[in-house]
Amino acid sequence: LENSRKTMPLKTEEMLLNVGPQHPSTHGVLRLEVTTDGELVTSAEPTIGYLHRCFEKYAETLTYQQIIPYTDRLDYLSSMNNNFGFVVAVEKLMGIHVCERAERIRVIMAELNRIASHLMFIGSFSNDLGAMTPFLWCFRDREEILKIFEEVSGARLLYNYYRIGGLAADLTPGIEEKIYSFLNQFEAHMLELDDLFTRNAIVIARLKGVGMIPREMAIAYGLSGPMLRASGVDWDCRRDEPYSIYASLRFEVPVGGEKLGALGDCYARYLVRRAEIDQSVSLVRQCLADIPPGDVKEQVKRNVRPPVGEVYVRTENPRGEIGFYLRSDGSTKPSRVKVRAPSFCNMSVFSRISKDILVADMIAILGSVDIVLGEIDR
Repeated sequence: LENSRKTMPLKTEEMLLNVGPQHPSTHGVLRLEVTTDGELVTSAEPTIGYLHRCFEKYAETLTYQQIIPYTDRLDYLSSMNNNFGFVVAVEKLMGIHVCERAERIRVIMAELNRIASHLMFIGSFSNDLGAMTPFLWCFRDREEILKIFEEVSGARLLYNYYRIGGLAADLTPGIEEKIYSFLNQFEAHMLELDDLFTRNAIVIARLKGVGMIPREMAIAYGLSGPMLRASGVDWDCRRDEPYSIYASLRFEVPVGGEKLGALGDCYARYLVRRAEIDQSVSLVRQCLADIPPGDVKEQVKRNVRPPVGEVYVRTENPRGEIGFYLRSDGSTKPSRVKVRAPSFCNMSVFSRISKDILVADMIAILGSVDIVLGEIDR
């Protein structure tokens, strides 16, 4: 009996755990059905659908102008960018030209929103890893951006600022100086964040080599945005399928690899977003440098009637490509609306890269995907 005990393999029993939909690390009402063997995750299946909004079918009952505030509620951390994508789609369908002043202001607001979104990512991501100070620092700087948005649009989260053919309102007096002042302080704050978090040896040890997504896998799963670029795919809609005035602006597209210092892992996905913040600061400065005069109010009738036809436009949301498909029957309401949501597509790879890892690594991987559930359950 004693000899048999020595040769008998140790048997363990798997445990099924539900992480979410109330768990703070799920960043929203997401349920992860996790199978564990001790501290080892053998499988993790996301369950979505708790926040379904019926956006696409409901949008088909609204006029084109009425749909704009509902795009705010898709990815509610990137409301300006969602507005941007939708109005560009309608303008392309109608062949509308937008004045340069309105286009420059659109880009300023979209890039400020990209910075605010990435700050939310860094803050929540650091909190998931157990670091509280970066969370507070990021929210401090994000608050200054929200003050700018509030002054311009009257709202702090759901802005409803873009209009088909223009904007809801022009910049308020003195707001340009406030944006410049914020950018000057913010750039210094980001250098402090790099010393505290980006180059932190503990952070690097937690993220390097975790959640690897090779280039081929990223393409096969339809990833986009920082998720795709972190795996070494050099693609950005703003540069490669330019819309608005992005073709006339100078900026680099951060891509995972030797230059960035990481490729395909959680650390690469963090570094891409951190580098994109610097590029967005540069874009805002370029647009502020020489804003021409002009009327930013929409130059189209309130009852928009696009010609019969269809259009698909994709723009660069902070989480990836957001695509709007619209079909017009010539009336004031679209006959078909379809949204390609980046968070939904990016989340598809989660189960593939969440096998044979530690529970703590699974939390880091989920944070690195940077999802917003309003967009997944659109």
